[in-house]
Amino acid sequence: MKKFLKILSVPLALGAVGVLVRLEKRRPLRREVESKLVRSGRNLAVAGIAAVALQIAEKPVAERLTKLVERKNLGLLKIVRLPKWLELVSAVVFMDYTLYLWHVLTHKIPFLWRFHLVHHVDRDLDASTAVRFHFGELIISVLWRGAQILAIGVSPRSFAAWQMFLLPSVLFHHSNLRLPENVDKMLQNFIVTPRLHGIHHSIIREETDSNWSSGLSIWDKIHGTFRDDAAPEEIIIGVPAYQNADEVVLAKILPLPFEPQKNDWQLPEDHSTPKQLK
Repeated sequence: MKKFLKILSVPLALGAVGVLVRLEKRRPLRREVESKLVRSGRNLAVAGIAAVALQIAEKPVAERLTKLVERKNLGLLKIVRLPKWLELVSAVVFMDYTLYLWHVLTHKIPFLWRFHLVHHVDRDLDASTAVRFHFGELIISVLWRGAQILAIGVSPRSFAAWQMFLLPSVLFHHSNLRLPENVDKMLQNFIVTPRLHGIHHSIIREETDSNWSSGLSIWDKIHGTFRDDAAPEEIIIGVPAYQNADEVVLAKILPLPFEPQKNDWQLPEDHSTPKQLK
């Protein structure tokens, strides 16, 4: 079952990317400010380095720990001994919730924000942004991932199922896809949609500090961080201090976490103040 889920995840992810890129072109949610080709190349370069980091850092740790959980019956779900199908579903739900908590921490803890900032300084938001995470953030997150696996009791099969759920979900809600408003509203009851996550990528900090869920939207509703009151066409994507194009080139965003930090939520002096910030 685990091998089947792994095999299925690759064509599922590729298919999701293909469909989303095509739909983004036909039904864009927001007007783009940068060349899609240039941005996609930059984002895929960041993602390529991150993928190597995941293979080196997370994969061996996750494989060893999930096998240990299975062998020693460690963690909450192994203690309560649910039917296999319910254990799998519960593991995916708990992994999704604890990922929400991790996302909050990457915004609230300055050291973690240094790395997560690289994801947010993208001045547009589309499917390519979904894989634009600094390699340092992913390496640091291995500690959290290990804690998730051990505390929840995530088996190899459950971990593979969570990964298969997570990637299409993240690609979808980062996409620049305009769904019919009634469809979007309906989906918001269950999952994070492009409209919701667009608010999270706003240059207005109060909007950024909302909609932290990665899969199921219920976590924001439970914690009072759910927000759906910003119109997509009025949202400016990015971080205020990095609204100039020359600040977000590849050569500058890769070393960004290791350099002196700006006041991220203040616009540069040579940049006019958008009406949203007035």
